[in-house]
Amino acid sequence: MNPYLETLQPYPFERLRALKKDIAPMMTPEIFLSIGEPKHAAPTIATEALINSMSEITRYPSTLGTPELRGAISSWLLNRFNAKVDSSTEVIPCNGTREGIFSLIQAIVDRHQDKPQVAMPNPFYQIYEGAALLAGAQPVFLNISKDTHGQPDFQAVDSETWQNTQLLILCTPGNPTGECLSVDTLKGLIALADQHDFIIASDECYSELYPSNSPAPAGLLQACAELGRTDFSRCLAIHSLSKRSNLPGLRSGFIAGDATIIKPYTTYRTYHGCAMSLPTQHASVAAWNDEQHVEVNRTAYDKKYGMFVERLSPFFDIQRPDASFYIWLNVNGDDQSFARELFRTTGITVLPGSFLARESHGVNPGYGYVRIALVAEFAECAEAADRIVAFMELHHEQS
Repeated sequence: MNPYLETLQPYPFERLRALKKDIAPMMTPEIFLSIGEPKHAAPTIATEALINSMSEITRYPSTLGTPELRGAISSWLLNRFNAKVDSSTEVIPCNGTREGIFSLIQAIVDRHQDKPQVAMPNPFYQIYEGAALLAGAQPVFLNISKDTHGQPDFQAVDSETWQNTQLLILCTPGNPTGECLSVDTLKGLIALADQHDFIIASDECYSELYPSNSPAPAGLLQACAELGRTDFSRCLAIHSLSKRSNLPGLRSGFIAGDATIIKPYTTYRTYHGCAMSLPTQHASVAAWNDEQHVEVNRTAYDKKYGMFVERLSPFFDIQRPDASFYIWLNVNGDDQSFARELFRTTGITVLPGSFLARESHGVNPGYGYVRIALVAEFAECAEAADRIVAFMELHHEQS
């Protein structure tokens, strides 16, 4: 067996199940705010396209995807980020961001180089770490904190670390913080990549879940476009329909950017055997070509965030993040104990922040936080808010 398998740590939700296993919640029904799985309705335009193309399930799909899908993605990138991407050489579909990120890291890491490193935010989406380990690379954790506005402190990274870095993974808007990197920060990181010869992969799957009255978050390809970097050298952006379009089960996303990376990565994917089915591609074309359902989605999150923040603000320092559907809540204490007691008392499941991070520089930057995913419909989120308020009032009376 691959010896690197032994380096993998339990997935956060496996640890969460263990944390809850001996608890019988006092309130029902249970409310799950732990998993970032959208519960809003899928767009009819996509589901109808999926159903209407089911006859094509009898055909093998191409790894590259259809010209129609790559064209729809390229048009969306141009309209959204003003990034003119060649649909024939600079775009490749993937089966959601998880599959895309994992396979991309396998293809990029050169394990024959001395001390290959993959730098990533901490806390983080655990696929970043697992994929790096299985590729034979050492994860380098860039801690986030309130002082760094929920994003890594890139200035604190020394030159030797950058020199050994083969790949820098960004997550903007961030999971779990929901905070975004500015376009100027992205430009600065591109300059670092040129200086130290590493690739940047920017996971931007939450980029469309921003407040309706706010500017859209910046993206890596947008930064390239503003720099006149029309070949997107060293830069790759990763997007998905899971969050944007409430289609997590469709498993549809894409990677776009530097053609000199996309070309060998396409060869890898051909052997990997992960071509997207043709019905999924038809549904994806419909979703990428439509913005109306995305605007409806944003409005629904606006309403939930407004309610949730207002009700919990007397008890927590809470605010809506730049984007995403998460609240990264400081519970001022042991996050695992808070999550256990909240579940026992209210039947609400949240994810301890320490499960999403690793100890680095002597601290676990997720400690003392829980991640709340406002993915359910408004009524269920409102019920959750009421239960949390009652929970906090009870604890204030007892203290």
